[in-house]
Amino acid sequence: MYAVVTTGGKQYRVEAGSELIIEQLGAEAGASITFDRVLLVGDGDAVTVGTPTVDGASVSATVLGESLGPKLIIFKFKQKATYRRKNGHRQHMIRVRIDEINASGKKAKSKTADAPADADTPAKADIEPEKPKRVRKAAVKATEAKTDAPAKPKRTRKPAAKKTESEE
Repeated sequence: MYAVVTTGGKQYRVEAGSELIIEQLGAEAGASITFDRVLLVGDGDAVTVGTPTVDGASVSATVLGESLGPKLIIFKFKQKATYRRKNGHRQHMIRVRIDEINASGKKAKSKTADAPADADTPAKADIEPEKPKRVRKAAVKATEAKTDAPAKPKRTRKPAAKKTESEE
């Protein structure tokens, strides 16, 4: 089952268990929120389109945490005049997990919402992905030398000719 909800002036297609990044609603992490403006509900071949919303349909979600949107650069300038202004902006967003879709007596729950969360394991929002380590060129050459690929021959300088006493 899926639904199309509207929040923050945008429309999102959501399913139970999916995560979404939406504009800030003023809710704390761990809080439960409900989207009442459901524009469409689909269940297999049956699709219910609202006029403008589906009566009795709602989508419940849990707030996972805050995040920042993409950085936008605002650059103003005027030709033939020394006028340049550069500004940056990042919108405050929140991450939500869709727990349940309710539509005219039918419910679709996410599998992750039913399972109890272990206190020992951190939530997915708390884990930061590891950044790839920077590798020096010497280390890359060393790993290439270990492989079966043919290595490039080292360039060698010819030794300088020895000077004899008569040349000096």
